[in-house]
Amino acid sequence: MKKLIPVIVSVFTVFLLLSFSYHKSKHVIKFLDCLNAEQLEKVSLPFDDTSRVSWHFLPSTMYPREGITFKELNEKQEAAFFKMLTYFLSESGYNKTKKIINLENVLVELGGDPEFRDAKAYYIAVYGNPREDNLWAWSFEGHHISLNFTVKDHTISAAPRFFGANPAIIKEGSKKGQRTLHREEKLAYMLLKSLTDEQKKVAIFSDVAFNEIVTFHDTKVSPLAPAGIKANDLNEEQKQRLKALIYEYLSALPDALAHAREDKIHKEEFNDIRFGWAGSTEKGKPHYYRIQGKTFLIELDNTQNNANHIHCVWRDFDGDFGRDIIKEHYKNSQHHKQN
Repeated sequence: MKKLIPVIVSVFTVFLLLSFSYHKSKHVIKFLDCLNAEQLEKVSLPFDDTSRVSWHFLPSTMYPREGITFKELNEKQEAAFFKMLTYFLSESGYNKTKKIINLENVLVELGGDPEFRDAKAYYIAVYGNPREDNLWAWSFEGHHISLNFTVKDHTISAAPRFFGANPAIIKEGSKKGQRTLHREEKLAYMLLKSLTDEQKKVAIFSDVAFNEIVTFHDTKVSPLAPAGIKANDLNEEQKQRLKALIYEYLSALPDALAHAREDKIHKEEFNDIRFGWAGSTEKGKPHYYRIQGKTFLIELDNTQNNANHIHCVWRDFDGDFGRDIIKEHYKNSQHHKQN
């Protein structure tokens, strides 16, 4: 029976993925059906539009984007979009997204410029036609959020994914005490604290934190220079802490996608993953960490605003913007043409 459990789990995961993929286009189409002709033209872009593979986390006044914003939607249309978003994110991923958007209002309350800190300046863009195409994509982006989904039949790519929080801890005003992206910090500190002095000498590769995530908003990334301690050199408790930290990033996605990616990482690359730290190990001081495997990279920096301003990102070396499934799609398309 024990031998059958992994098989049962795998079959159940496949079932969940198929069920998820069945609903994916349905709810995007529902959102599109709410739009008028002018709005539909604005939100709809060709799959090969160059904006599909460009992204940023700056406010819209600093980085122009394609698509349609909340400003151009009525309440019903905006509600339809957020309903659609719940099918592409987990509950925790959805809640993080909403909290980050609302931080723009917090910054206005604390004296920020309402035009610059605009909670309605988030862009939605759909690439290709989810009604007819078996390969299409969509993105949701604005200040401190960049979510990019590529869909091919029953396969979903959800990278790059960027979340940011300013302030990470609200220290005054009506939302005083609220924290955003705190688990990404807490779990990393727990792992760091569990390391021995000798392990820390390997894990901490710089006493100075980077001012920004190293890969910034690059369209395509390659593995960074190896830095930090390998998972293979951790004890079992430390390995579990590392797995929990990685899963915190995956948990923004629906369970089926998150667990499928988690299983693949654990089976194919976990022991070679490196956890590296730069900057202060004291809470509230500037710091940076990265987790790098053969196929993915996680980066987090918290250096701005007295280390109360977080940027964190998940990158897939081959899968950002669905490059791996797009390559497979065209390979198979060419194969069918030849036959």
